[in-house]
Amino acid sequence: MNPNLKRRLHRRAKMENYSKARTVEQPCVCPFPDLAPDTPEIHVKDGSKIRNLLRYALSRMEAKARAADEKVRPQPEEGGVEAAPEASGRPLCRQVIFTASGKGVSKAITCAEIVKRRVKGLHQLTQLLYGTVEEVWEPLEPTAGLDSLTVSRNLPVIWILLSKDPLDSNQPGYQAPGRYDALWAQAANREEGGGLSGQRPGHRRKRGGGGGGRGKGSGRQSGRSREAAKGQS
Repeated sequence: MNPNLKRRLHRRAKMENYSKARTVEQPCVCPFPDLAPDTPEIHVKDGSKIRNLLRYALSRMEAKARAADEKVRPQPEEGGVEAAPEASGRPLCRQVIFTASGKGVSKAITCAEIVKRRVKGLHQLTQLLYGTVEEVWEPLEPTAGLDSLTVSRNLPVIWILLSKDPLDSNQPGYQAPGRYDALWAQAANREEGGGLSGQRPGHRRKRGGGGGGRGKGSGRQSGRSREAAKGQS
């Protein structure tokens, strides 16, 4: 038997006697130095609702969004994830940070792209790091003489800084204002244009082969119509 396969089977058989007790994610230090002390740092999780995250982020950067947010308060999120804190009474910020790890990375990117389309002229700086997650496993039978296990693994962590002020364009991960993802641009064009490119809004493609095909015309008569005409003559 392959030695690697043998070790995997042995490890799997050993872990069948354990159950995961808890997961502890080690905090990651923000990679952006010299930020304003009131810069909001939005932690995006897998169970976070995008509308609540966007409402909070936009209310910290736009006065119009803040006025709308005062009328509609965000509701607590499902799955034990708390909604973003209220932004009323706080000064408007010129920068905002989205950060996420694991399954929440794609959701953080989506939030950043939507904010860039709502607030024009934002500079973006993206940093990709790795965070540490510790999983504590407890034995299913405490009397079996097994010890607790702690497994450490690495998770990808993303940090996205959006700023109204110019950033250092020489830093890796810098993105100038006005640049969007190609897929997001296509989706925006469909929403604004109402259809595919080169097609007028509300235009529908005709079915069938057009006027050149065979069909029932005025010159064609059915057999019953011809018999009725002979009877009249």
